[in-house]
Amino acid sequence: MYQQYEHVPKHYVLDAQSESSSAPSLSLTGTGRSDDEKVHFGFEALRPNLFRTTFTTAKHPVPPHPSAERPEPAFGSIKPEVSLDKDGSSQTIKVGDVKAVVEWKNTPNVTIYLDGQEKPLHQDLGFRSYALDSTGVAHYTQYKSDTLHVGLGEKAGPMDLSNRGFSITASDTFGYDAYRTDPLYKHIPFLINATPTGCIGIFSTSHSRGIWNVGSEIDGMWGHFKVYRQSHGGLEEYLIVGKTVAEVVRSYAELVGFPLLAPRYMMGYIGGGMMYSMTDDPRGGENVINFIKNCEKHGMPCSAFQMSSGYTVAEVEPKTRNVFTWNRHRFPDPRAFTREAHKHGVRLLANVKPYVLANHPAYKELVETGAFFKDPKTGSAAVARLWSAGGGESGEGSHLDFTSKAGFNWWYKGVKDLKEVGIDAMWNDNNEYNTPDDEWQCALETVTVPEGVTRKNIGLWGRALHTELNGKSSHDATIEAEPGVRPFILTRSATAGTMRYCASSWSGDNVTSWEGMKGANALALNAGFSLLQCYGHDIGGFEGPQPTPELLVRWIQLGVHSPRFTINCYKTSPDDNLVGEVIEPWQYPSTSPVIRKTIERRYELVPYTYSQILKSHREAIPPQRWTGWGYESDPVVWTKEVTRADTQYWFGDSLLIAGVYEPGVETAKVYLPDASGGDPGFLNVNAPYQFLKSGAWHEISSTWHTSIPVLARVGSAIPTGKPKPTTSVAGDDPEFPNLDKDDVRTVEIYPPPLEQIPHWPKAFGQRKAPVDTETKWFSYSWLEDDGQSPADKAEAVEVTVKYGVSGAEIRVKVELKKEGKWEPLWLKDNITVVLPVGEERAVKSEDGKDAHEDLDRDDKGRRIWKVKVDLK
Repeated sequence: MYQQYEHVPKHYVLDAQSESSSAPSLSLTGTGRSDDEKVHFGFEALRPNLFRTTFTTAKHPVPPHPSAERPEPAFGSIKPEVSLDKDGSSQTIKVGDVKAVVEWKNTPNVTIYLDGQEKPLHQDLGFRSYALDSTGVAHYTQYKSDTLHVGLGEKAGPMDLSNRGFSITASDTFGYDAYRTDPLYKHIPFLINATPTGCIGIFSTSHSRGIWNVGSEIDGMWGHFKVYRQSHGGLEEYLIVGKTVAEVVRSYAELVGFPLLAPRYMMGYIGGGMMYSMTDDPRGGENVINFIKNCEKHGMPCSAFQMSSGYTVAEVEPKTRNVFTWNRHRFPDPRAFTREAHKHGVRLLANVKPYVLANHPAYKELVETGAFFKDPKTGSAAVARLWSAGGGESGEGSHLDFTSKAGFNWWYKGVKDLKEVGIDAMWNDNNEYNTPDDEWQCALETVTVPEGVTRKNIGLWGRALHTELNGKSSHDATIEAEPGVRPFILTRSATAGTMRYCASSWSGDNVTSWEGMKGANALALNAGFSLLQCYGHDIGGFEGPQPTPELLVRWIQLGVHSPRFTINCYKTSPDDNLVGEVIEPWQYPSTSPVIRKTIERRYELVPYTYSQILKSHREAIPPQRWTGWGYESDPVVWTKEVTRADTQYWFGDSLLIAGVYEPGVETAKVYLPDASGGDPGFLNVNAPYQFLKSGAWHEISSTWHTSIPVLARVGSAIPTGKPKPTTSVAGDDPEFPNLDKDDVRTVEIYPPPLEQIPHWPKAFGQRKAPVDTETKWFSYSWLEDDGQSPADKAEAVEVTVKYGVSGAEIRVKVELKKEGKWEPLWLKDNITVVLPVGEERAVKSEDGKDAHEDLDRDDKGRRIWKVKVDLK
């Protein structure tokens, strides 16, 4: 992308068919570098807020395997209005609240208006909008300074991407800097420009490498601009318009696919660490089982374990990692090993890497069957240096070509073989496909080749395509091996299309540091905008030194309030480059009580966390999201201090989370948003349990031995369960005989408090709000299902708690609505309502006539009441 051969075609004419058509689309033809080169520009409305742009020549075709298929036009009851200006050089398409104007007196120029606003929401850069550039293209748009840009999959902090440039490709960035490294692990060219008056997303479907410069380029003549440069092929872009960022993200999901539904067990604590499977004495399998037993011993329950690739290391020299093989010394009987882990209630994720080292026992056969890319210089399998043994060590080998039947099917069989010995899920790792040569050739046997496309090179088809197909092969094989169970694939790299097959991802091989913990928040929020929504980090840091006791506590306190909570690492050193150290949550005796309590809280929150995952699957709302999500009317959420988004975030729609990011600091500064100008405020769920006003900054006491700020929105609720792993399936499972049943449900409600000055000494007569006889009603709903059935067969229930608050009492009603026959195990015992610490008002029925059953207090001193659940 450093060479530039830019040519901006001009002199476009409207195609005759477009001129006579009333369809909300147009097609233009221009001239390229020579009279013989025809340039085609297309623009069409596909939904009231979705527009598609194409810019191609014969040598620059539309992406041959786009990461999203073009949807058929659908406008519901809205009738598009199309008008062509008198001189035939511009066309206006109006669909509902959105107006698109395309003019082509010079170069094609698209302008988007929203809701009758005079200022455009989006506009191409005049005279330079669409350019050919050697084998690729470029698209220039005007840059709105002082507005928010988010997305692009996963980019270094801060969250606001404005005034920066990014590579659109993926790399194995071991030990990266959370504020400076680019690229990271994801290839998702989806950029959102969000403003208080409207938002627009720009999405390219190409898997080819590119760059997105988001206002980082300035030119005296062109001014500030944004530019997306794509290294190969023509342009296919979608413009997605919304009044809020939530509307844009949902429409993007409707285009590329909603996030897959992760199984419920992934909401627990996920253990891991390279060392466990890397030792010969004790054997790797014994190490893993001992870790699980230590979790039980220390009262820090674990739901799943990520098996690093040590189980694949050859038993003889050279001891390299050979995917889909077992080291039979470390794991003499894989099925006995998986059965033992399952007996303790722990699922297993197997690390699998989509490349094969030359000393792999199957390498020769895979070369002969054409499973690898072909190097046109040699006419044989393309060879690269690949990670092989210890940290930074490499050997020669080849990447699997997932467009070849041999490569796709060999991987497919390998996944099925792992499933047959009891592996629960696949961990697609090292799948960035950071290959060195654009001219390596693909077989193109497992994909559809568009008519007229003759090029097979990986530059055009895209390295990232193989990340997507890697996910598809793992996903489809998992379903065939276990059709009645929800498939789960964890992937390190991703494209937009990858997440149709992989339900979860994470931020890769991060480094242990206070700054890394802080910057990870921004990565997670941009991932969420990009539909990577069951997402998290390696808590404590994958690479680098051991975290200090204080840092480990702070990171775990933050991590339990995220969609994915995992402690996994590979801490090598010059003296230990092979096995490495691990982080264990009990490794510091002085902090174990705090960490134990925090992990127990993670399990209590599983019903709440899993409900957010269900909402993500159905509505594309990320569980972890920007403070301004849903609060766009609050001007403070648009300030740089909040759009950096590295210190606080929403976890679901009830809890606002902030962290402590420096050693020795015992307070945290938090902004609490206000959508209406009179929101009822927040309650600190930890000591000192104070009421906090919306629309203001607050300094929250946050000692390391208590908690980081966890602030509940007044009027919300949090469903909770047992502080241990549970199953929502009624029947006995002989493979997991010892899992507790999810037969207890509590719901923490957060009514407006009477006492809103909690630090006023009681001896002086604490002031109270006037006793209000009017009842103010709040409502909160959450979803549950059995947590493991395939998503298309899982029958959910919606639980709604309604509570009315007055000065004298709190009236509560709980309803449950079933989608099918399934009902939660806890239903027979109804539900326990938990009031905040210090809340002493009685809990009564909806009409206020009868009191619910008073259960006195829980172990935290909170008043609790048993409430009957009504079936709707």
